[in-house]
Amino acid sequence: MIRKLLLVLALTLFGSKLAMAATASVVVTTLNLRAGPSTQFPVVTVLPASGRVLTNGCLADYSWCDVSFGTYRGWVAARYIQVVYQGNPVIITPAVAPRLSVTVVQFSQAYWTRYYSAYPWYGRWGVYAPYYAPPPPPPAGTTVNRSGSCANGSCSGTTTVTGPAGYSATRSRSGSCANGVCNGTRTVTGPAGYSATRSRSCSSDDRSCSVTRSGPRGGSYSGTRTFNP
Repeated sequence: MIRKLLLVLALTLFGSKLAMAATASVVVTTLNLRAGPSTQFPVVTVLPASGRVLTNGCLADYSWCDVSFGTYRGWVAARYIQVVYQGNPVIITPAVAPRLSVTVVQFSQAYWTRYYSAYPWYGRWGVYAPYYAPPPPPPAGTTVNRSGSCANGSCSGTTTVTGPAGYSATRSRSGSCANGVCNGTRTVTGPAGYSATRSRSCSSDDRSCSVTRSGPRGGSYSGTRTFNP
């Protein structure tokens, strides 16, 4: 009897540690929960707008996150979930992730086997696997510095990458969300001083974005994209 009680207590403490490792998040729009970090992976279930999920971790570039929703487990694009940071709802980005204690996780066949063995498409791992390519590690001698902040529904961040030869490139991001519309601007400046900018305005209602790009020599592109998360 004592041994059984000790086992239950150990399992309870272990479960508590797992729960503490996850971050409570909210889905900002109706969203597909997918079996892998790409829109090419099959849909596990559909998450409702304003649904609450637990974020277990994100890829190294924070583009996709591994989340739990009830008994379901899967992946969502990071831009469609928010967490509370300093009293404000924010999207998980490289700038704020360290402060949120969001861990970096990887997607693998072991993950696929653990959570999807009962699904009809489980045996098609070889078909879906090529759609996921983990980001390559930076060259030896490369340093990456990140900084950022979020307040009152707006976020900004800067990433500077310095190569082994001492040359550096900087990427600056800023964005804000209000009334169901999110706006963001990204500017990349290379070691020679040339820069490229992308501005994007996205609506959570129709899942579409207006995108404008401008290159270092004055060229520009404007268009509208519709996403199927």
